Amino acid sequence: MADENTVQDEETAHPRGLTVRERLERRVRMNVPGRGNARLREFIAHVNASEELYALWTAINVNAIERLGMTDHGPVHVKIVMNIAVKLLRLLVDRGIEPSIVTNYGMSNDDAELVVAAASLLHDLGMSIHRSGHEEFSLFVAQDQLKQLLAGIYDPATAAVVRSEVLHAIIAHRSGGKPLTLEAGVVRVADALDMAKGRSRIPFEAGSTSIHSISAMAIEAIHIDAGETKPIRLRVDISNSAGIFQIDELFREKLRGSGLEPYVELEAKLEGEEGERRLFREYRL
Repeated sequence: MADENTVQDEETAHPRGLTVRERLERRVRMNVPGRGNARLREFIAHVNASEELYALWTAINVNAIERLGMTDHGPVHVKIVMNIAVKLLRLLVDRGIEPSIVTNYGMSNDDAELVVAAASLLHDLGMSIHRSGHEEFSLFVAQDQLKQLLAGIYDPATAAVVRSEVLHAIIAHRSGGKPLTLEAGVVRVADALDMAKGRSRIPFEAGSTSIHSISAMAIEAIHIDAGETKPIRLRVDISNSAGIFQIDELFREKLRGSGLEPYVELEAKLEGEEGERRLFREYRL
């Protein structure tokens, strides 16, 4: 699941051997359907104008890809997560589920969209420092960025509350994180849904063969729609039985405790090669 620019973005997001300035000249632009949300549109404009933020995303991928042999955690990843998160939140709101910032602070659904967009874009900033403990590191790196990105969008007191909501969503995306808000749960689940086939090729082609990389290669596509019995329906196309690990172990762990469990239905279908011994054809979570 990604927007229409993802293929182009993946080709330019992590060019090796270039200077910081050369990387900035090839930057990936952030976009998300605004649906009349003026604050979200202004926030994204601030994001795209920030060279400092893009340099941090570049540093994240140097650590993740070049030094650790991991998947992309930079601008393409956060762009995908942001678009998934905003879509998930809108599906929930369309079914009458109220975001926490509305319930607790009397703010609007538009403000909730800004919170999930911001948390999605900033959730891995700590990886510019180190993978270990990156969720905690992300908090103080994101705090500084948020003060700049929210400037002029909210008055100082409201901006402080919005920053707190974003920072909560960032720390709650970690393993064992316990989201206290709907928005944080949305970001946690959205992060886990960036698992389609092309998203795992960097470690796989580098020779890092494990159940994680093999199962991720089996995820062909993820479709996010309004559900029939629940607000969100996830349909996952799998080309090999190994893909079930990605869903049953990794995605289930992120969904558990997110607060979104009552709102999500998932169906995975196997459309693998005929030569494979099919262990299942359909899986539901």
